Amino acid sequence: MKLYLDTSALNRIFDDQSQARIYLESVSMTLIFLLIENRVVEVISSEALVAETNNNPYNERRVFVESVLQEAKSFQSLNEKLLVRAEEIEANIGIKGMDSLHLASAESLGVDFFITCDDKIIKRYEGAIMVKSPTDFVNSVLSSF
Repeated sequence: MKLYLDTSALNRIFDDQSQARIYLESVSMTLIFLLIENRVVEVISSEALVAETNNNPYNERRVFVESVLQEAKSFQSLNEKLLVRAEEIEANIGIKGMDSLHLASAESLGVDFFITCDDKIIKRYEGAIMVKSPTDFVNSVLSSF
C-alpha cells in the first residue's frame, strides 16, 4: 500500500496537542510512521515535498520529515505534465499552490492514499486517489489488517 503524506500530516506531531483532533491525528501519524518503519506501508516522496520541507524554518521538524522521506521507494520530480495537472486541480477544484502539486504528484505515482490534515483538500478533492485524514486512514483502512 502506497501513501503520500503531505506536509500537514508529516508535521502534525509537532502541533499543539491540547486540541482533541490534533492529538488524535498525531497519535494516528505515529502509527503511520511505525507502519512505514516496519515496511507495512510504503511512503512516497516528491520534489514538492522536498521543497516545502527545505523551507521549514524549524530545524527539528525539517530533520524529522527528511528522515521519513528517506524511506520513500518512489520519487516524483516536477515536469510539464505534472504542472499542467496541478493547474487543472487549481482551476477545477480550487486547491491551490503546493497543495495542487502534492495531489498531482500523488496521482502521477498512483498512490493508494493521500494523507492530509487539511480539511479543504479532504472535502474538495475528487480524483483518482483516496484522500483521508490520518485518523480516518487509521480507523478505516488499518482495521482490515
